[in-house]
Amino acid sequence: MMIKNFYFFTATVLEWKPILKFDKYKDIIIESFKFLVKSERVRIFAFVIMPNHFHTVWKIDKGLEKSDFQRDSMKYTGQTILRDLKLNHIEIHRSLYVGAKDRNYQFW
Repeated sequence: MMIKNFYFFTATVLEWKPILKFDKYKDIIIESFKFLVKSERVRIFAFVIMPNHFHTVWKIDKGLEKSDFQRDSMKYTGQTILRDLKLNHIEIHRSLYVGAKDRNYQFW
């Protein structure tokens, strides 16, 4: 029997920078997970947060496309972390510059 919409997912920080070593950024990811679970978009079976990436095992709601779900969840967490970096850790924030003309900074 095949389980549909069940995935192992990994997100890595740009250039493997250890941004997630700070507890406040781990908390942002966990709060995002809580929101997704509470809104019944996903069931999370396991996760681990490392200093420069995280892994999850989750089942995405059958009404959601995997790519849309992953994009939306990563966009929220990335923007929230970048906003804090810009306010509180400007040198780290500047180090994430990728040189793109249409966007100044990238996290994932």
